[in-house]
Amino acid sequence: MSPWSHPTTVPPGPMTRDLAPRPGVTLVEGGADVAVYAGHADAVELCLFDAGDKAGTSERRIPLLERAHGWWFAFVPGITAGQRYNFRAHGAWSPDQGLRHNPAKLLLDPYAKAIEGKVRWGAEVYGHVVDVRWHGDGELISDLDSRGHMPRGVVVDDRFDWEGDVAPNRSRSESVIYEAHVRNQTALHPGVPPELRGTYAGLAHPASVAHLTSLGVTAVELLPVHAFTHEPHLVRRGLTNHWGYNTLGFFAPHGAYAAAKDPQGAVDELKGMVKLLHGEGIEVILDVVYNHTAEQGRTGAMLSWRGLDQRAYYRLDERGRDIDVTGCGNTLDLRHPVVCRMVLDSLRYWVQEYHVDGFRFDLAVALGRGRGDDFDPDHPFLVALRTDPVLSAVKLIAEPWDVGMHGWRTGQFPPPFMEWNDRYRDAVRRFWVGDVRSQRHHRRGHGLQELATRLAGSRDLFGHRDRGPTASINFVAAHDGFTTADLVAYDTKHNEANGEDNRDGSDNNGSWNHGTEGPSDDPQVIADRTLAIRNLMGTLLLSTGVPMINAGDELGRSQGGNNNPYCQDNGTSWINWDLEPWQQDLLDTTSHLIRVRQALPVLRQRVWALGRQVHDDGTRDMEWYAADGTPMGDRWTQGSRLVQLYVAGAWMGWDSALLVVNGGVEDVEVTLPEAPGVTTYRLLWDSTWSRPRDGGDPVVPGPVTVGATSLRVYAASDVS
Repeated sequence: MSPWSHPTTVPPGPMTRDLAPRPGVTLVEGGADVAVYAGHADAVELCLFDAGDKAGTSERRIPLLERAHGWWFAFVPGITAGQRYNFRAHGAWSPDQGLRHNPAKLLLDPYAKAIEGKVRWGAEVYGHVVDVRWHGDGELISDLDSRGHMPRGVVVDDRFDWEGDVAPNRSRSESVIYEAHVRNQTALHPGVPPELRGTYAGLAHPASVAHLTSLGVTAVELLPVHAFTHEPHLVRRGLTNHWGYNTLGFFAPHGAYAAAKDPQGAVDELKGMVKLLHGEGIEVILDVVYNHTAEQGRTGAMLSWRGLDQRAYYRLDERGRDIDVTGCGNTLDLRHPVVCRMVLDSLRYWVQEYHVDGFRFDLAVALGRGRGDDFDPDHPFLVALRTDPVLSAVKLIAEPWDVGMHGWRTGQFPPPFMEWNDRYRDAVRRFWVGDVRSQRHHRRGHGLQELATRLAGSRDLFGHRDRGPTASINFVAAHDGFTTADLVAYDTKHNEANGEDNRDGSDNNGSWNHGTEGPSDDPQVIADRTLAIRNLMGTLLLSTGVPMINAGDELGRSQGGNNNPYCQDNGTSWINWDLEPWQQDLLDTTSHLIRVRQALPVLRQRVWALGRQVHDDGTRDMEWYAADGTPMGDRWTQGSRLVQLYVAGAWMGWDSALLVVNGGVEDVEVTLPEAPGVTTYRLLWDSTWSRPRDGGDPVVPGPVTVGATSLRVYAASDVS
């Protein structure tokens, strides 16, 4: 078929005089400017469809006749909001050269601001010939038309009544992040109307927001809400990509999370969610996946970027094969200016049009790999983020690893990035779970030094380039891995429901079942597990840095030992709000700990406490004490399991704080230190308490008994 089989005359318009076209479809007077990048194509067509036409029989093709610098563009009259559309690209099919143009395939606009419909998986959506199981070597071009199998881009009206919305602008030091999934959060929530459960509107419902505000978190970090699709191997097993790390569109919200049934309604609903959360002082951070797309490798489907210009959008080797540092089949090539621009445009769009407050970058190392494929902290994309007047003003959080060579880069991102601190996660798990298990089996646990480093903000990782302790996103559990409750209830993963013979998911969990695998009705097992959870949660919320709570951990949520439920859109992943008494106690404990954190600014400092003298009376900004109340000195290496961390605040006009950590399995007589100027200590929380309570009268520095494997926090009264 000739690329001009269905010609439509397009009169000259604004776009035809513009050699710097605006990507995507931009509404202007009388129609729309349309532009798409396909640098190696010979021709590109815009394909218009009537609303409701899933089969695609209404397709009208309009050649984009203008071309400059690889962009194809035109002014198209008559286009209005609600128009459904795709593209077709004509050009060479030469897989070994990275060229895979196939005009039989409809392609999504990389800049589509809304997407309607789902990928209907079948041979039709592959650019190459595949068998009945959709397998093929990627070499032979397919002539099957994907018209009835592809979702459509939808032109939207970006106007929205924000009613004076003001971003909360929470400081990093006061932030407490809550990592949540739109569907999981309210799918079972009894206070949310059934028709809103699992949606943007459900997350913003007063019953849902009340939980967040009473808990005391300052931000929700949402698993991907960019439009995504499901991998074909999951579709064949009757499962879905529940987490959403399989992006189909970087500018469009995921329509299935909207209670609204039309694309424009989904856009407005997500904006309304942000507005309502902002009204309660809660920031919205998006987990974004710019490292790869849903097209998988060269033997994957042709949905958008691969059919437009594979050589521009993806990292390829000299044979036209994908260089995969993501584990998902492909890697976007942010070395290419068009790709870098697309990602930056997407980020700005979500800040400016959706008012989001920041981003967590999935597999962020992949975004900073340069010409030699090594990670470069001064990669042009990372420099652009740091200097852009819009993006440099929001929170930027890196997942500081990918699966490529030398992909683990914790602590190596440039300021002002914050980073998920996996070293924190591992150290805290090891101290309160693995080491306690070792002691119970009469083996020596690890020392305190690494835990102390993590409590104090991980200066070994973030002490350079003036990054400060708020560069560390501290976490014990996240969406990927065991929940906190499962860390203390399972020795091994139980991922059989994922259909991969329990091969998926990490085998290194740092977990311990406390004597029984899975649920137990043994009172001692339950007591030991809940104490361990409180120790983990208490450490997280009392450490210097920015804490991140895995949604549901404040309720003791279990995933039945599944540490990789990425494909479980069911009760395995959904939060169950029908709480047992111990779960309510844990919720109250978590809320109390957040209030303690907010009341003691010394626990959330923006600059490093280094043990410096800060007052003439000898007060140091931070001091480590042993069980006898004297400075630790060289006792760090002597196998001690107890330490006291005193952080002075009076010199800054704050209360001082004392943390007492006992990682041993026996009660210990501890002498509270006689820090300069301190007259009394007031106990705010003890992890041996099943729920918060009054710590009693203040005590003077001196001996107290600290329970086995427990954590305490005191406020110190200073007169200095």
